[in-house]
This record gives sequence, structure tokens and C-alpha cells, in this order.
Amino acid sequence: MEVLMSNWSSVQSIPENYVLPPHKRTGKVTANSTGKEIPVIDFEKADCHDRDETIRQILKACQEIGLFQVVNHGVSKELVDDTMKLFKEFFSLPAEYKANFISKAKDRGCVLYTSSFVKYDDPNKKEIRYWRDCLVNKCYPLEDHLPFWPKTPTGYHEVVGTYSVEMRKFLMKVLDLISEGLGIEAGYFEGDLTREQLLSVNHHIPCPDPSVTLGHPEHRDPNLITAIHQCDVPGLQFFKDGQWIGVEPLPHAFVIIPGVQLRKSEMNNERLELLFKLGIRPQGDDLPKGTNVTSWGEAATNPSGVEIGLRRSS
Repeated sequence: MEVLMSNWSSVQSIPENYVLPPHKRTGKVTANSTGKEIPVIDFEKADCHDRDETIRQILKACQEIGLFQVVNHGVSKELVDDTMKLFKEFFSLPAEYKANFISKAKDRGCVLYTSSFVKYDDPNKKEIRYWRDCLVNKCYPLEDHLPFWPKTPTGYHEVVGTYSVEMRKFLMKVLDLISEGLGIEAGYFEGDLTREQLLSVNHHIPCPDPSVTLGHPEHRDPNLITAIHQCDVPGLQFFKDGQWIGVEPLPHAFVIIPGVQLRKSEMNNERLELLFKLGIRPQGDDLPKGTNVTSWGEAATNPSGVEIGLRRSS
């Protein structure tokens, strides 16, 4: 059985099988100044007279940037904080308990795994791992998957279950605003298009040298839509106009990423192919008092990236 990174006692140097080829490294991860151009949309305004302006901002962000951040989204800070606290506690549990959730079966309601090997096209054909463990919870319909979730830490079912419900409401609201802006009938994204919902928690232990490894491979987000809650350190990046751009973490905000399924269905005329990758935070303190959800989804000894996403049923 593979050893989870969260079970490692300490790391003084990076194991060779986590060191990326030089051409795949990002160097020091910081929030690029150009990342400040990423739109920040206040969702509180969508419930009042500024609804049309909110929709305009969303569509403009999707067309010109490919992602945006949302504040005043309606998911309480207390709920987010409590959820992230439970994720941190889960990864701190004994290895024997966490082993119950390690599986390669993708149809399970909850799966825990460490980064799989990736072969890069280099002369040595080295197999490289990414610097993370990942816990994936299926959460829709909640009652179908809840029995397979961890029962420890105490409150996991109640708190994380409530979080997944509130996040679904939020993401469906985003989709409703998008459909309204595109002139699509109300409720278009209900049903098969959003039948699956995944909550992914990416856990990274302190890294001695973040410049030579990554917490997540570069990828096109495959979902219909994804919300990511970052911690207060930079790491999330996206690729646009020939460069990787850092997404500056904002307190109690969600990064919204329209996925491939949405772009292929009813999105804009321009096919934006944004690649995403996440870096690693350097050695340091535990996560701050905030938290960090992907539908496919990147802090010290606790979650640094939590993603929650919706996708078409397979």
C-alpha cells in the first residue's frame, strides 16, 4: 500500500521521485501582479437592482479571462472555517484509520489517495509524483454517499454535508446567472448536466524546496464548473497569453472556473483553453484561521486547496 504524505513524520529534503524536470518547474510561486486583473464579483449585488451588471461581469470574465473570484457568495465564513478545520483534523488522524479510505475504485463515495506517478517525456523516462494527498468526497445526492464518508473527526458528516449542500446552491446560482445572460431557459443546467458533485481536498505537507516540485499537474478543468477555496498563500495559477499567472488569494472568496463541459456546451464563441496548475507553499506555519473546495482540486499540514465542482453524469 502506498504511503500517504500526511503520514510522513518530517521532510528535510525532497525525494527524487518528486523532483520535476527543469522544463516543467515554475520556480518560486508568487501571486503575479497581472493576477490582480482577475475580476472580483460581489454576488450580493445579484440579489438587488445590480443583477444585470453582475451577469455582465460574469460573462465578460468568462470570455476575456476564463475565471473570476466571488465575494459575498452566501456561504458563511463560520461554515467554511469549520469545514476546513475538520479536513485538517482528518489528515492528522492515524495512518491505520485513513487506510480505510485508500482505494483505486472511482465509484466509491469517498476515496483517499496520494499523488500518482506521471511520466514526462524526457530521456530518463522518470516517473514523477506531485506533492499532495487528495481526499475526494462524492456528495450528490448527499444521502447516497454520506454512509461512505469518514465518521471521524466528530461532526464530519454534519458539517461537511452542510458545506456541500450550500456550495451546490452557490454553484447552481452561478450557472443560473450564466444561463440568464446567454438567454438560455431557466433550469437548463439542472438534471444530467449537474448530476455529479465532487468535493476534493488537496493536502500538502511543508515543502523544503517548492521551486522544484508541484502540488498538482497542469490540466484543463474537465467539469461543468468548479469552485476553489484557496488558503492565504499563492499557489493557484492559470495559463493565458503564453504565461502562467498567479491567482491572488482573497479572504473568504471562491475562485470560479468554467470547465470544459461548459465551454463545449453553451458558453461563448471564443474557445478559451485555459490550463491550470497549482504550486506548493514553502515550509511554514499551519493554515491561517481561514480555509481552503475542486470539483477536481491545492498548506502546510492541512488542506491548501479545496475544490467543489459539478459535472455531467457519466
